[in-house]
Amino acid sequence: MWPWWLHIEHMFATMVGMSAPASFRWKLADDETGGGQLAFFSPEDLGRRHVGTGEFRGYEFLHVNAKRIINAVPAASSMPFRHTINAYRGCSHACVYCFARPTHEYLGLGVGEDFERKLVVKINAVERVRAELRSDRWAGEAIAMGTNTDPYQRCEGKYHLTRGIVSALSEVANPFSILTKSTLIVRDLDLLAEAATRTSVQCSFSIGTLDDSIWRATEPGTPHPRQRVGALKKLVDAGVATSVLVAPVIPGLSDAPDQLAEVVDACLEAGARSVTAIPLHLRPGVREHFMDWLRRERPELVPRFERHYRRSYLAASDQERITGFVRDRVAARR
Repeated sequence: MWPWWLHIEHMFATMVGMSAPASFRWKLADDETGGGQLAFFSPEDLGRRHVGTGEFRGYEFLHVNAKRIINAVPAASSMPFRHTINAYRGCSHACVYCFARPTHEYLGLGVGEDFERKLVVKINAVERVRAELRSDRWAGEAIAMGTNTDPYQRCEGKYHLTRGIVSALSEVANPFSILTKSTLIVRDLDLLAEAATRTSVQCSFSIGTLDDSIWRATEPGTPHPRQRVGALKKLVDAGVATSVLVAPVIPGLSDAPDQLAEVVDACLEAGARSVTAIPLHLRPGVREHFMDWLRRERPELVPRFERHYRRSYLAASDQERITGFVRDRVAARR
């Protein structure tokens, strides 16, 4: 299973543009002052801001029309997939460690509350994916979803873009994978099960801990991890190949042997095809956000993190302690 936190869509590296109102670098439809826009959007493709109401109160949805939706991974990447789809930018899961937070800075938005509350919605994603799948240039390669932000975050319940994309991929038997923290994926169980009879469909849940206090503190916008285990079993029972990433494992918070064993045992009992641990990775931008959170919530751990995260990764020996324990636990339970 791929280390999902390493991948940042290459499209962000190719974007250029001028600033727009409210520091948002995509020109929006309600901006009548002119100005530039990012390379993937033409003037007729620009969208609008929508303020959330009801259950979405407190969120702002930034509608854009993407010029393309299937994005190629850089050729030099070590990822086992070559193409991705991300229908949303930003994520209401609000995970304090999220590797994708710095991508919001490409839009002139912040890595903190902006990332969690100002969500970019590619409202033409389903139409674009259907068109791109029909192109003579498309060779039917596997597509990964959930590599940047969760395709089943809460606003998917409002926009249904991921459901439309899954349907489009299934119709042409194009292989795909999905990584999520959300139980909303069960809504699409019918589509996923049908797609799995036509092509390769691989689903993965990220379940870093079953500890209530750690979950609430670090992933406040996600469904309870035990609910994710329940969703995992439903997918497995429906014939959808489903794996688990114990990710991220956070030193001092979720890396105790009994905590790791609890996750492994629950996921294997639910029928997970594989269970793999990934220790916390703190790339620049994410590290600063996470450390600010740590100073507020768990100041006693700050010296440990400053010592162990002078770079983005834990030392190899510490990584092996975590991944090796999970690997051995899985082997012992098989």
